[in-house]
Amino acid sequence: MTTLQSVPALGTHPASGSLPSRAETRDQLSKATYDLLVIGGGILGISTAWHAAQSGLRVALVDAGDFAGATSSASSKLLHGGLRYLQTGAVKLVAENHFERRAVSREVAPHLANPLTFYLPVYKGGPHGAAKLGAGVFAYSALSAFGDGVGHVISPAKAQRDVPELRTENLKAVAVYGDDQMNDARMALMTVRAAVEAGATVLNHAEVTGLRFTKGRVTGAELKDRTDGSEFGVEARLVLNATGPWVDHLRRMEDPAAAPSIRLSKGAHLVLKRTSPWKAALATPIDKYRITFALPWEDMLLLGTTDEEFEGDPGEVAVTEKDTAQILDEAAFSVRDQQLSRDLITYSFAGLRVLPGGPGDTSKAKRETVVSEGRGGMLSVAGGKWTTFRHIGRTVMNKLAALPGQPLAEDMEPISRLPKKVPLPGIANPNAVAHRLMVDGGTPGPRMAADTARHLATHYGSLSFDIARLANDDPALAERIHPDAPEIWAQVVYARDHEWAETADDVLRRRTTLTIRGLATDEIRGRVTDLLSDRK
Repeated sequence: MTTLQSVPALGTHPASGSLPSRAETRDQLSKATYDLLVIGGGILGISTAWHAAQSGLRVALVDAGDFAGATSSASSKLLHGGLRYLQTGAVKLVAENHFERRAVSREVAPHLANPLTFYLPVYKGGPHGAAKLGAGVFAYSALSAFGDGVGHVISPAKAQRDVPELRTENLKAVAVYGDDQMNDARMALMTVRAAVEAGATVLNHAEVTGLRFTKGRVTGAELKDRTDGSEFGVEARLVLNATGPWVDHLRRMEDPAAAPSIRLSKGAHLVLKRTSPWKAALATPIDKYRITFALPWEDMLLLGTTDEEFEGDPGEVAVTEKDTAQILDEAAFSVRDQQLSRDLITYSFAGLRVLPGGPGDTSKAKRETVVSEGRGGMLSVAGGKWTTFRHIGRTVMNKLAALPGQPLAEDMEPISRLPKKVPLPGIANPNAVAHRLMVDGGTPGPRMAADTARHLATHYGSLSFDIARLANDDPALAERIHPDAPEIWAQVVYARDHEWAETADDVLRRRTTLTIRGLATDEIRGRVTDLLSDRK
């Protein structure tokens, strides 16, 4: 393997078609008047910007951190119908979730999502019986028009063949159903690309320091570029607050007397090395309402999640020792001890669910989207779930069209007239992409390792060929970043020139999987930082 020190000129020349510089983007943002300024680069804000740009509006999107830098890259990585919602009789909601899940995984982003079989173990003395869960997974699959097969029940022995680490003591039966899985940070990033391709102007690491007002109406924002301290402003006819856990902070900029509109629930996860192959995921009931997941993800095992009220600073949310102990204890209901050794933990992360304000247990609260209008005319959107991100974008657009006085309606194409399932960039059959990368690297050159080809195909789709060309033009970029991970150095250059990466964390945590694998060493972080500073 080429050592990091031996490639000092690695990727110093930007790829063709690179993004505009931050200075150029700031200049563009400060000189134009936008129809819609979206503050918040989580998936709600990104999806709204994407749909607004498709509708013909002039759209700007900014975020104080990285795109999907907080909650949107701290999910359980699932696109799912919501099996537990059947408990409350929310049949229509489950059917709608299934429709969105299948649209994303089959037609919008099949290169970024993959089907995942779930095993729901039924233990003696557990909160649910085998007959009830068997009927539940059958109904669940029926609401998906049996598109993932028919929910059914299998024997413990059969389940353990697919999940060797399944705990079989007192295991009576295993219910089976299907959902989908993704890398949430990559899905969000591809949606940003889609918004830009539709005409939106975007800038991450740009913090809102104040709002602009005209005759009492919010008409823009003052911003500070966190990368160099530059200050600038953006004018807009309408401002959308999509800042997730910080939504009330921005509402108080509009109206210091604004009452709290949301509450927060913390969800923590652990990532572990796997001790054996997993061909299915485990969804284990903890009580009547809660399920704990053990998910094969990115060649690792993802465990979680917790669900407890959070009242601190959203910027300081973190996994505590209590969280770690709870996740491991709950996983132990169905996972054998050898897979739950703390020595196997490579990473942990926590995100904040945004729930409607009100009393009650957060685990029973509805994951609904709330759109409200402040006294200065700023719209705030909060809540929702990853599976329905396209639906949320359409919901906000319908709200924009129906605003009193219709400030934007006459300038935008009705959302009902837009294509229903616009694909995300890179759409392709990932198996076909991986095959071609392995055969010829996408272009004439050395063959690509199978794990790298598969990784690129399922994280970039057909855009993998752009990365392969970088690697073929500069052999140093074809080298692995770390010998135990599939990523290559060409991805860092690509992230810098095409994916708005500004910091080592942007690259290692969200554009690649080095951090979650526990492989983001100081040496690698330093090299990535050097590469990012080589941006021309």
